[in-house]
Amino acid sequence: MIYLDSAATSLQKPEGVQYAVISAMNNLASPGRGSHGAAMRASDECFACREAIAKLFNVSQPENVVFTFNATHSLNIAIRSLVSRGDTVLVSGYEHNSVTRPLNAIGAEIIAVKTPLFDTKAFLEEFEKRLPECRAVVCTHVSNVFGYILPVEELARLCRRAGKPFVIDASQSAGVLDIDFQGLGADFIAMPGHKGLLGPQGTGVLLCKNEAKPLLYGGSGSSSRVQTMPEFLPDRLEAGTHNVTGIAGLHAGVNYILRRGTASIRAHERELLELTARRLLDTKVLRLFYCPDERCQSGVLSMLPDEMYCETLGERLAERGIAVRCGLHCAPLAHETAGTLDSGTLRMSFSPFNSAAECAEAADAVIKILKNT
Repeated sequence: MIYLDSAATSLQKPEGVQYAVISAMNNLASPGRGSHGAAMRASDECFACREAIAKLFNVSQPENVVFTFNATHSLNIAIRSLVSRGDTVLVSGYEHNSVTRPLNAIGAEIIAVKTPLFDTKAFLEEFEKRLPECRAVVCTHVSNVFGYILPVEELARLCRRAGKPFVIDASQSAGVLDIDFQGLGADFIAMPGHKGLLGPQGTGVLLCKNEAKPLLYGGSGSSSRVQTMPEFLPDRLEAGTHNVTGIAGLHAGVNYILRRGTASIRAHERELLELTARRLLDTKVLRLFYCPDERCQSGVLSMLPDEMYCETLGERLAERGIAVRCGLHCAPLAHETAGTLDSGTLRMSFSPFNSAAECAEAADAVIKILKNT
């Protein structure tokens, strides 16, 4: 199978991830739940993973790295820590439902900056104009539909200057783009473990600048006498038994990224995107959402056939052993902004383990299918 759906889940992972998960199942218990060897080894593994993540994202203290179940879990903690009913929140026009649904559930007023795809100048101008109206800002780093890289460094600077809390959804950028948590000064950065960080499903990370409100309440392995969650991180946000096997696998994925480097991964994925786009640009029956400026687009490429439903094209590719994703990608706001809400798109998303030959074969298959309709 040619797997081009890493924006959903990184099916292809470093060999060390599988080994780490199996080893953890056989050797690790629960951190903070005993002084015996299996519990202590689990505590050491969790802390080592926090240290690796802190190193990758320049987090001053490993304790400010909080383990969650996924990016959605992380975003719910961050949003509910900062936003109350009636607050106005500024978002980009390319947000995932993991941002917009929690905001709607709280009863926040949402202002979406809907500017043309890949037009960073227009986005920054509109964002700065609307910033005074909001209580907080939540913004994706990279659109999961179009690979559009939002200018989070500039947004962070504007938020700091205006005194506005800032949450970054790094679901599509963590492990691929360089992210400097201390340099950005964001209040929270949320990310999954199973995408660019190459860990197992059921893992996520929340980088916390200061205080946060618990989303779940229960055992923490510490401060057991008190009937409130501990005041200190990470225990305050990590109620219940940890996904130790997942964390061990995540640790292996993060170590792979630290060894290879995000610059190398980004360059590889960008090369694959450009190769695929070049083969498809001359196709007259296909709309391609591609930006030649590498600063504006990461390894995600959406397309829309003129004479075929994108789901039909996706099914025919699957018959040829090529895995892509079709539809709205849980991001209707992004499609509304880009004008593809009625149709959705077919999305190819690349990983460190895809090859140029695979991408060329996938692009040629698209062309062949469309020519034969």
